[in-house]
Amino acid sequence: MNHGSSNPSPPRGVHRAQLLAEFDALLQPALFKDYGPNGLQVEGRAQVGHVVSGVTASRALIEAAIEAGADAIFVHHGLFWRGQDGCVTGWMKQRLALLLQHDINLYAYHLPLDAHPHWGNNVQLGLRLGFASDMAATSAWQRFGDQSLGCLADVEPCSTESLASRVEQILGRCVTVVEGHTRPVRRVAWCTGGAQGYFEAAIAAGADAYITGEISEPQAHYAREMGVSYLACGHHATERYGAPALAGQVAARLGLQHTFIDIDNPA
Repeated sequence: MNHGSSNPSPPRGVHRAQLLAEFDALLQPALFKDYGPNGLQVEGRAQVGHVVSGVTASRALIEAAIEAGADAIFVHHGLFWRGQDGCVTGWMKQRLALLLQHDINLYAYHLPLDAHPHWGNNVQLGLRLGFASDMAATSAWQRFGDQSLGCLADVEPCSTESLASRVEQILGRCVTVVEGHTRPVRRVAWCTGGAQGYFEAAIAAGADAYITGEISEPQAHYAREMGVSYLACGHHATERYGAPALAGQVAARLGLQHTFIDIDNPA
């Protein structure tokens, strides 16, 4: 009786440890002082053939990844952050239960993904906004701020209003603008997500305008008093580009399937 081939086909994809090694080699998390653990946050099945990328490890993303048949999820915002109480209840229990039930690996990289010089959030946003013509040209950008996360570039002179209009068109959302001056914008600084705390460093670096995701109460005053315009463009909206760019590169190199799933978030 034939019980099947004596040479079964090898399991699909790569081992989760190999995928982790690829992510770590690109992102070098040990170089960063971060707000939570970078790397493999939840261990799933050993073999990975399909990676889903997204911004945040929300329940909606996890459910969509399950529907897509993912073996692993790669995100910017993971599950674990400094200052959490450590209790597995409520939303944490729901997300972990889904990952464990479906044996899905969760990889998360926060500041290392913001900072990557080719596939990171800041470089990818700058390219989409037209602050460089191609990847090679991004090497001319100045870095600023804590851990050199922020970027600053010389741009074609424009008004704050026209800069905001371009950002709105590309990101597909309204922008909160505090106009600090009426002169042409010649140098733009930016740092994705909740980087309102980098505004003073952007001012010191010589920016005419600063782009980030969020605004807090002090920044409006700094903009008006220091004569530097401030554009708050959405935390999620500014951080949609790094995860699919980097996960897509790694997946292509390893011969894996990759799917980006964007869960809408007005923040």
